[in-house]
Amino acid sequence: MTLKNLKDVTYYDLNNEINIPVDGQIPLQKDQEALQAFLKQNVEPNMYSFNSLKERFDYLLDNDYIEAEFFNKYDFSFIEKLYDYLKEQDFHFKSFMAAYKYYAQYALKTDDGDYYLENFTDRAALNALYFADGDEDLAMNLADEIIHQRYQPATPSFLNAGRKRRGELVSCFLIQTTDDMNTIGRTINSALQLSRIGGGVGINLSNLRGAGDPIKHIEGAASGVVPVMKLLEDSFSYSNQLGQRQGAGVVYLSVFHPDIIDFLAAKKENADEKIRLKTLSLGITVPDKFYELAKADDDMYLFSPYDVEREYGTPFSYVDITKEYDNMVANDRIHKKKLSARELETEIGKLQQESGYPYIINIDMANRDNPIDGRIVMSNLCSEILQVQSPSTVDNQQKYVNLGRDISCNLGSTNILNLMNSPHFGESVETMVRALTFVTDHSDIDVVPSIQNGNKLAHTIGLGAMGLHSFLAKNQIYYGSKVSLDFVNVYFMLLNYWTLKASNEIAKERHETFYKFEKSDYASGKYFDKYVTKDWGPESDEVKALFKDIFIPTENDWKALKEAVMKDGLYHQNRLAVAPNGSISYINDTTASLHPIINRIEERQEKKIGKIYYPAPYLSNETMPYYMSAYDMDMRKVINVYAASQKHVDQGMSLTLFMRSTIPEGLYEWKNGRTDKMTTRDLSILRNYAYRKGIKSIYYVRTFTDDQDEIGANQCESCVI
Repeated sequence: MTLKNLKDVTYYDLNNEINIPVDGQIPLQKDQEALQAFLKQNVEPNMYSFNSLKERFDYLLDNDYIEAEFFNKYDFSFIEKLYDYLKEQDFHFKSFMAAYKYYAQYALKTDDGDYYLENFTDRAALNALYFADGDEDLAMNLADEIIHQRYQPATPSFLNAGRKRRGELVSCFLIQTTDDMNTIGRTINSALQLSRIGGGVGINLSNLRGAGDPIKHIEGAASGVVPVMKLLEDSFSYSNQLGQRQGAGVVYLSVFHPDIIDFLAAKKENADEKIRLKTLSLGITVPDKFYELAKADDDMYLFSPYDVEREYGTPFSYVDITKEYDNMVANDRIHKKKLSARELETEIGKLQQESGYPYIINIDMANRDNPIDGRIVMSNLCSEILQVQSPSTVDNQQKYVNLGRDISCNLGSTNILNLMNSPHFGESVETMVRALTFVTDHSDIDVVPSIQNGNKLAHTIGLGAMGLHSFLAKNQIYYGSKVSLDFVNVYFMLLNYWTLKASNEIAKERHETFYKFEKSDYASGKYFDKYVTKDWGPESDEVKALFKDIFIPTENDWKALKEAVMKDGLYHQNRLAVAPNGSISYINDTTASLHPIINRIEERQEKKIGKIYYPAPYLSNETMPYYMSAYDMDMRKVINVYAASQKHVDQGMSLTLFMRSTIPEGLYEWKNGRTDKMTTRDLSILRNYAYRKGIKSIYYVRTFTDDQDEIGANQCESCVI
């Protein structure tokens, strides 16, 4: 028997009936009917059955479905105990979308694809056993977090945990190139290798000399960054994960690079086909100086990276342009060209309006808040990873003369509503940190030694959050209100506190800290200044009530943590990052990341069965008013939410802006009551507002057009959690 043709069964039709109002009401019960029909018609008849748990695991081991190494670290009696506990929790998906997504994308199937070999409880068990690495207490705790959906590992971790024939546990990487042909060649090879294993790759090109710069003292010889971008795009297209999907990459360039106009122009729809980029994503790093010059309507100078590196003895990305700008302008040995800062700002807005790109990394903001010794120079495909890197040097044989540090993203997410119901908030977070620590300890990307080296030294993780809008709506709190800002401030303060506690405990247990801990603001205690001098607890009565059963650290608790960290250190260089959420948020029956919803009834186009409708979690007559669409919301409210969270997040957050091509009257104060087309000025105002609020990065700009299409709506499958 093969898995049924999904178009010929009633659950698909039942789900589609959600979009047909009955007496002016949304027939939400149709989603539950679709869920039950899907389980009965698709899952139950196609689930491979076993007579016992022992028979099941013998089959999986004998047929190379799961690894024996991790399995043999446990007595089978413990595995039975863990399964008994999981079954007692009586897990059920709450929506058709959740069940469909899980069985379509995550459930282990027989090699011929005819049968399912696991349900959600089985996957939770394998994740717990695998990430606990033989620690029975940790395995039980982790199983508890996953089955109650307080914690969700990122897709590559959740999908591959325990499998014998698996992909990597991480699928997001950051690499950089320096200004020589050997490193460029190595970068292209790295992009090919990382794409081959399913990775999404961020690449920093800011160090490359601009078009017309000299090569071997011959003026005008350099071709600039655009040809390298084309090579990278072709590399990702070629290395397409066995033809399953297009490789994914983003290239970053400094806004002060001399090729910045050509860089942006390559993404325009009317660009010459010789230079046009169809699939490669673009991001720019923007120092404070650019905002200053644009605000003053001054000209700005673009500097030759070749000359800057010769003058400063370090690659262009590692020079603080805001600090050195006037010196670089005055230096006759640095070639430069001039253009209007406002005109460049307009070009950025035009491209965002047309394509959703470029991502914006407020690079000085990221470095100002960076407690680690070193410099952040770029980000990843979803713009939430902000970690220090160091450049590599490669010889003529493509060998590393100096092995630098690059980045892999080890991600997981808290489900806000469910974690808020945890009986032990802090212990839950510690369990999540230990699961993520397993991933970083066992991630070994040897095809790119600079990533392997960076991960080995930094032990970085990125715990984030999802489900904010559903939590707020369920508790009848308006997104972007003062109460909502109070909540996210406290929630992320707690994530920060407990991940610091967990990292400190692991450092004490292992007698090991991350590389150069002694030079960090954690070691000096400076990082904790804002926490030991101010009460960060809830301010409003509504939020106090939400946290009434949850421990809130006082200034004295922070002082004690400060002393512990200064004494014994931290294991993880980085701990927090808020990624966008893809299928995982559906499986968790929650809203994605920290964003507001797009529609109360979301319509998704699925390859196998067509359109699926997904009602917002906890949607009812009572919660309906609290579920305003992102496209009908003042984006400053979204920025405010992210800014309140960012105060406590050591890395970044994937902040997406949602704009309508036509701005409704009254949506933005600066429109002065006019109803007209969105302009590049509107985007400029929002980018500057985000900068002033302390936002480190802006991901996509998604635009809803008059013909009901969305621009900039595609997400990188390699990078979303």
